[in-house]
Amino acid sequence: MGKRALAERLHGLAGFRDPDVRLEQYPTPPDLAAHLLHLADLQGDIAGRDVLDLGTGTGILALAAACRDPARVLGLERDADALAVARENERAIAPGTSVDWLRADATRPPLSAVSTVVTNPPFGAQSGNEGADRAFLRTAASLADVSYSIHNAGSRDFVESFAADEGGEVTHAFAAEFEVPRLYEHHEQERAEIDVELFRIEWG
Repeated sequence: MGKRALAERLHGLAGFRDPDVRLEQYPTPPDLAAHLLHLADLQGDIAGRDVLDLGTGTGILALAAACRDPARVLGLERDADALAVARENERAIAPGTSVDWLRADATRPPLSAVSTVVTNPPFGAQSGNEGADRAFLRTAASLADVSYSIHNAGSRDFVESFAADEGGEVTHAFAAEFEVPRLYEHHEQERAEIDVELFRIEWG
């Protein structure tokens, strides 16, 4: 399945019913999810491998991975309502590989190791939530051979420094746009585009 076909398959999936701003719950845009998983598949990091979507939310990255012939896909999320939506989305999309949905804290996952982590972590933009993406990267470093993650634009120096401290290396980095629908009271526009960066990290 090509990138465009994957993106089309992901369009129309349900989002958060009652998004929690404290958890920075924003749905990953289908085109961005397809782009990330297409790159991961081209690098040999999806097909035949164990893939963990860390902080899966409503499941779009996990489901995109499940359409790319992995050995196993796990979607880990602390919010029970989001996981319920993810399960509904799995029934709607019917991927070739079923997803194991786990309710757990992404910073303390009940797992020992996986091949590949994909994640759209909270960016740490909310007061009191600073450094949230650091915690997700720390989990990826402890579990995975390789990870793909989405961060605020301007995060490259931080991500490269963090990866190096953990014995890893950023091998790919590219800019993208993240469409944010109006979800919270502080949003003034119906839709906005924010600049983000995607990183592939090989962990030592």
